[in-house]
Amino acid sequence: MTFYDDIYPFYHQQRTSFIFSGSLLTIILVFLVLSVSLLLILPGIRGKSRLFWMFRIIISLFIGGVIVALNFTSDWAEARMTTNATYKSFSNAVVNAEIGLHVGLYGINVTLKGNPVVQFNETIDYNEMFSWHDTIEEEYEEALEKGLPNPILYIAEKFTLSSPCGLIFQYRYSGRYASATLWTAFCCWMLANILFSMPVILYAAYMMMATAAFIFFSMASFSTIMNVPQCVFSIGTDSFETEYSHSFWLALATGVLCTIIGILVMMFNFLMPEKMKEAFSVGVDSCEDDDFSHGEGYLNSVFLDGVTIPPLTSAVTAVSWCLFLLSQSSHFASLYIN
Repeated sequence: MTFYDDIYPFYHQQRTSFIFSGSLLTIILVFLVLSVSLLLILPGIRGKSRLFWMFRIIISLFIGGVIVALNFTSDWAEARMTTNATYKSFSNAVVNAEIGLHVGLYGINVTLKGNPVVQFNETIDYNEMFSWHDTIEEEYEEALEKGLPNPILYIAEKFTLSSPCGLIFQYRYSGRYASATLWTAFCCWMLANILFSMPVILYAAYMMMATAAFIFFSMASFSTIMNVPQCVFSIGTDSFETEYSHSFWLALATGVLCTIIGILVMMFNFLMPEKMKEAFSVGVDSCEDDDFSHGEGYLNSVFLDGVTIPPLTSAVTAVSWCLFLLSQSSHFASLYIN
């Protein structure tokens, strides 16, 4: 052990690397609990509709969970390489490590993993998060105070306001609009699920198409970062550029799935509307109102005493019917006065 217990005098605290997003973990747990709770009702559903309801619950919650989770993932775009790089400032020590950049809608993750992991009696395995709610200047200053390795500081500096690359403006605004359209897609998804429970299945299909459209809009918004001149990250003797990653392709797959569901529901609704209502348990029995019988009623004999209703025949004219009504009204009036 050293005098400072492996902590340099200008370090405020030991390094705590970013491991997993707490928001993303919360979303996964919420949708898992919701799916398990809904699947518990399956034994109470009879017949073949049980299998249909199971697929409906799983697919619907998968779409909703993906839409929300995509806002908090950090791999919409990424780049990685293995190179020899200077490890620390004011030192000539060079390490062989794998360097990675992972871009999300709210920030970036920079990873550094040594090859091997233990070098210079240190464990080189970093995963640092830099978010840009406004800018990342404060987090970059904290990284300087912690004394993070040079490759991490170099990549984080590219996203500061003072960097000539201007990456912060490209990624922050594209991520902001992509996140807004994703939340709109989530609202459309909720409306679609509500409409699927009502006898308006066609409008539910329209909302699924709207969900897909807003997912595609979010992808288009994020794709604008590729239309501007890319900043090359040069570390050591190698360089890399970012490319689309897992979250981007997952958003594409979810949008295509919503499109397919919307088209199939619209097509089947036009071809076999009664079957669709029966499948979604929103069919209405038209004979139910005809079979409904009112309870036994009672009439006031005082008002009906002496009242006779002549049988209606084809010979009864409109004038005679009006006269009959006038006579009966006068009879009721006299009974009321007496």
